Amino acid sequence: MKNIIKVAPPVDKKDLPPLTQFTDLGISKSILEVLVKLNLKTPTPIQAKTIPTALSGQDLIGVAQTGTGKTFAFGIPMLQRLGATKGQGLIVAPTRELALQVEESLKKLGQPLGLRTASLIGGESLDRQLFCLRKNPHIVIATPGRLIDHLKRRTIKLDRINILVLDEADMMLDLGFAPQIKEILSQLPKERQTMLFSATMPAAIVKIATEYMKLPVSIEVAPSGTTASQVDQEIFIINSEERLAHLEKILAQYTGSVLVFVRTKHGVKTLTLKLQATGHQATEIHSNLSLGRRREALNAFKFRKKRILVATDVAARGLDINDIELVVNYNLPDNSEDYVHRIGRTGRADKKGKAITFATASQYREIKEIERLINKNIRRTEFVKLSKEHAPPARRSQIKRSSRGGSHNKSDKPKKGKRKFYGSQFRRGK
Repeated sequence: MKNIIKVAPPVDKKDLPPLTQFTDLGISKSILEVLVKLNLKTPTPIQAKTIPTALSGQDLIGVAQTGTGKTFAFGIPMLQRLGATKGQGLIVAPTRELALQVEESLKKLGQPLGLRTASLIGGESLDRQLFCLRKNPHIVIATPGRLIDHLKRRTIKLDRINILVLDEADMMLDLGFAPQIKEILSQLPKERQTMLFSATMPAAIVKIATEYMKLPVSIEVAPSGTTASQVDQEIFIINSEERLAHLEKILAQYTGSVLVFVRTKHGVKTLTLKLQATGHQATEIHSNLSLGRRREALNAFKFRKKRILVATDVAARGLDINDIELVVNYNLPDNSEDYVHRIGRTGRADKKGKAITFATASQYREIKEIERLINKNIRRTEFVKLSKEHAPPARRSQIKRSSRGGSHNKSDKPKKGKRKFYGSQFRRGK
């Protein structure tokens, strides 16, 4: 058939080497040849466990953190099974960035086999998307909102979808996409394979599995909430107004790429401007930016044109950026699961990483919730107040005047109505 991806039969099991190679998993020769060209020989744990099950056509739930190779875990079986059918594949992802990264990875794998894809995401021209849909793509990668938009316009039908992937399903639910997901599922053929991937397993995921999946196989490569073992985690207990000063100190200690998470979009913009004003190569990413500007920011960070990326949690999952040396949680996340996703951006591909989290003494409960989730105590470093040498360079003259030579004895305490320096700003002493 014209629309079938050209995939050779699976490798003969008689010639299989010992386990741990892609050749053990029943992958077709054509796809194996592409993997060799991509210099990929050994599957990641999620790939090794998922691919054989997915190739059999069974529904499955994969629990694994981002950065573990999930795209190829579902992409390889999808390509191979579509190569033997007349159907289509649909991948639904929570964010534009993740959808584009999934498409990019699948193209590396599938273009030599004749793969055609269409990405349906917000912020892009509908005309371009319609052009791609008219080419009868093998795989559609979409965000929930834009896919619903196309369904309402009747510019796409889902009646030929026989393989569905819900990627980062827990994040989609966190972002409020449950109604859209249910609408999409209601328009899909009942006879299909469904693969759901998630970093955590909340009750809402279990409910989707119960209602819309057929006896799914559960595959978990690490307990839900597990953090990468190669990430050194530390919490700085600080005064809230000293965050910027501590960040400046940290940026002077580390020389590699730094990803800084801030809770709000306004906070991201404010911090980025402050860092740029002090000479740092920083850029920002959050949902208020256009798709073009978000791409520009990601590429600048990915290709080392900018050393620092300041982000909301939109960047916490799915970012395919290697060699991030340090993740800084400038603010604690709104929920404990996001902590796992944030620090998962470093310490990837068997490399060591560092994660530093800023918290105040009053956030003891939030810290304990994170530690319960990851089943691990995080090392704490407490700062009563910053010393002179820890202050940002532009403020040292001010702190010198206010700290009487930089000592921290009782004489340093401000009298009522006097100003005292805390990190990067003044406040009234009380």
